[in-house]
Amino acid sequence: MSASPVQPSFDPESPVFRAHEGGKLGVHATQPLRDRGDLSLLYTPGVAEVSLAIAADPTLAARYTSRGRTVAVVSDGTAVLGLGDIGPLGAMPVMEGKAVLFKHFGGVDAVPVVMESGSVDELVEAIARIAPTYGGINLEDISAPRCFEIEERLVERLDIPVFHDDQHGTAIVVLAGLHNAVRVLDRRLEDLRVVVAGAGAAGVAVTRLLQRAGVRDVVVCDSRGIVSASRRDLAGHKARLAMSTNPRALTGSLADALDGADCYIGVSGGTVPEEQVATMAPGGIVFALANPTPEVHPDVAHRHAAVVATGRSDFPNQINNVLAFPGIFRGALDAGATRITEAMKLAAARAIADMVPEPTAERIVPSVFDDGVADAVASAVRALAPTLARSVPGGAAW
Repeated sequence: MSASPVQPSFDPESPVFRAHEGGKLGVHATQPLRDRGDLSLLYTPGVAEVSLAIAADPTLAARYTSRGRTVAVVSDGTAVLGLGDIGPLGAMPVMEGKAVLFKHFGGVDAVPVVMESGSVDELVEAIARIAPTYGGINLEDISAPRCFEIEERLVERLDIPVFHDDQHGTAIVVLAGLHNAVRVLDRRLEDLRVVVAGAGAAGVAVTRLLQRAGVRDVVVCDSRGIVSASRRDLAGHKARLAMSTNPRALTGSLADALDGADCYIGVSGGTVPEEQVATMAPGGIVFALANPTPEVHPDVAHRHAAVVATGRSDFPNQINNVLAFPGIFRGALDAGATRITEAMKLAAARAIADMVPEPTAERIVPSVFDDGVADAVASAVRALAPTLARSVPGGAAW
């Protein structure tokens, strides 16, 4: 395991450590256990009737167990945002926090499932074997490029939604922000020249979703420069990106890509020099999403761009995955969806954007605390959810 890039500190009396003491999750019962009568209903002998009914008709599990409203938050701790490869125990507080967000914003029960890292085959098999307990799988903080194949194989193998939030949650909220940024600027997505800095999980998903939304000119950059068909050092997922991006066949560095660009989307970390940002087209868009230090500081970005967003909560226009994943899973579970489709992702992005009916340069996405965001996303997802034939009408019992 590689060392964390962040210097650890430990102060058990600090507010942070005190807030996490004992963990952030517990278990509560949804039915009272007051006497022998309750015990006979909730456990033996009454439980046997329910178990036999589910064994005969597995679709009943959505109604008569917690499966239909519970998501597994699965990670091996190999790519924790801002921390790197910190392993399963180090990742556990992050996964607990994710579960809290699921419950608070979407009303979805979520359980952290952290496991020792392994090969793609090992992780796929382990996750598939625990899937009967859950109505959905949220993959989290699994390193690229393994995360792509793990998700693809689980989507094909399982009949429940599988969603890698580092990829698709980021992409959905970026697209939502971009929908409103172009409204503010009286532009069209189709006409933008977009630079995506970062060819990992988030960068790939952002690029793909923007293309599906109509963006035609996307140039992706990794640590070695522009991802182009002329490069011979590209990993498989980057080679596939090169086939569908960079329509002007640019070569060179990020600086070359930014020259004349309308939009910069940073999902890679590092720092972009101000002189490179200054070469972008006037009246542009900068989404610098690295945390805690954006690739372009907002003060710098505002000197050269008309609309600026970050991943931080202390600046306007926070591109925060919390706007997406609670509602996406709520809608998918409500509908008994078998998977989360590209159409559902596009609809979720539009629903988030529509929560700001009159966008301004300082407000292109709603706050995570705005009422109705998760409900709007859930409604959009539910309307497009592909489902299995179900013997229980109405989807999951909430």
